[in-house]
Amino acid sequence: MGAWDIGHFDNDTAADFGGRVDDAEAEKKADVLRDVLTAVADTGPEDYVDGGEEAVAAAALVAAQCPGGDPVTTAYGPKNPLPPLPAGLRPLAVRALDRLTAKNAEPLDLWAEAGADQEWLAGIAALRAVLAAAPGE
Repeated sequence: MGAWDIGHFDNDTAADFGGRVDDAEAEKKADVLRDVLTAVADTGPEDYVDGGEEAVAAAALVAAQCPGGDPVTTAYGPKNPLPPLPAGLRPLAVRALDRLTAKNAEPLDLWAEAGADQEWLAGIAALRAVLAAAPGE
């Protein structure tokens, strides 16, 4: 992971993902987020989750539209505003974040190796709290 800071878009993969979201047609943007969230959320606990940075970025975009969510203002996120996202993405984002903070998840392992796992987990927990508190369906 080419990361330069702890933020949800502060790595090469998430920054590229922001561009991919921008490149998608307005009616397909939610599908782009759903695809990356589902790929992580549906990974079994015995399987290793490679990556996951896109799922964290997608969860941040979903959380930004929830009550109490922080807007994504980084230059590395999508440049264009997202249309209103389906509420059904919220529980999916929670599941993806839960998977990324469990065993066999590359981002957690990498942040632990860097000695910043607690800081990274705090950011994930804040996202999760916003997502879990918002109505999901």
